[in-house]
Amino acid sequence: MTGIPVIVDAVRTPMGRGKEGGALSAIHPTDLLAVLLQELVARNRLDPGTVDDVITGCVSQVGEQAGSPGRIAWLGAGFPEHVPSTTVDRRCGSSQQAVHFAAQGIMAGAYDIVIACGVESMSRVPMFTARIGQDPTGAMLHARYEGGLIPQGIAAERIAAKWNITRAEMDAFAAASHQRAAATRDSGGFDNEVVAAKAPGGLVARDQTIRDSSTPQALAELKTSFDNPAFKERYPQINWSITAGNSSQLADGASAVLVMSEATANRLGLKPRARFVAFDVIGDDPIMMLTAPIPATKRVLEKAGLKIGDIDHFEVNEAFASVPLAWQKEYAVDPAKLNPRGGAIALGHPLGASGGRLMATMLNGLEQTGGRYGLQVMCEAGGLANATIIERL
Repeated sequence: MTGIPVIVDAVRTPMGRGKEGGALSAIHPTDLLAVLLQELVARNRLDPGTVDDVITGCVSQVGEQAGSPGRIAWLGAGFPEHVPSTTVDRRCGSSQQAVHFAAQGIMAGAYDIVIACGVESMSRVPMFTARIGQDPTGAMLHARYEGGLIPQGIAAERIAAKWNITRAEMDAFAAASHQRAAATRDSGGFDNEVVAAKAPGGLVARDQTIRDSSTPQALAELKTSFDNPAFKERYPQINWSITAGNSSQLADGASAVLVMSEATANRLGLKPRARFVAFDVIGDDPIMMLTAPIPATKRVLEKAGLKIGDIDHFEVNEAFASVPLAWQKEYAVDPAKLNPRGGAIALGHPLGASGGRLMATMLNGLEQTGGRYGLQVMCEAGGLANATIIERL
């Protein structure tokens, strides 16, 4: 019997800086996720034995994040052994894809209750660790795309050049991300989504990544990150304006979304907070790499039967400032509706957990402002993007 999938809850840990000494760097990634799962189950008075699956997004599945981190976290949380788990890797959109799979499984009648979650400890399992120093692309791809794929930072520079986005625009956007996140934190806007994490040094209850004092003037002083001689020769049209300050921060974090059939939520006396309106996943030019959010947005709106003006809250992942700025130039949305609570530039981008983090932030944002529809879209390596539209209930 098919079901109507709804979101009952969405939570995340605070974001810790993804480097040695970060607020969450002393916590094993599966322990970080386990604590979040415990709180998600407890605050919804859920019998953990009734969960049909735990679908976990994680990008660097090596070292401490190998061996199915969702399964290890579930068992570490003390929950029933019969509940299964699987791991999803759709790069930066891994936990957003986990949410899609959870909802689609309920629509297909395969599930009643699913936890879609994600985790990434970038301080303990650094980005690219899984490559073991090797190029993951083969000769056939190199034959199709001369020179192979390029780093995401170069793709971000190419986007800035194509859409005529200046360094000043990106620095202003980055500073605004910090300011919006700080204002949301200070007003208590994150309180319902953030679950404190127990670190050896004490309880971590707030995002470590937000820089309250960030200004465009200070960001303008930072050196560019990707203008090495080889790429300068290959891409003479680039102005070289991507810096650490207008890019997402490496971060440690976890997220979790409780998805149920509407009938099951009602039977358990749990109030659905949102319903799923439409999903999309698409591929785009792998050399431009980060442009797929643009066609994904078009397709998910068409699937939903909605127009861009119907959406009250947009979450476009801030992998680099040029990505949401190019998207905004294509869709001309009100800037106040785009990442209104700050994005990955301020909050950090713990790869496998970011999709769930965006969902938690968007859901709470809709509830606190009275908005109806939210659209979340995530650029992903290889020229991919996931898009989701939800309706607040």
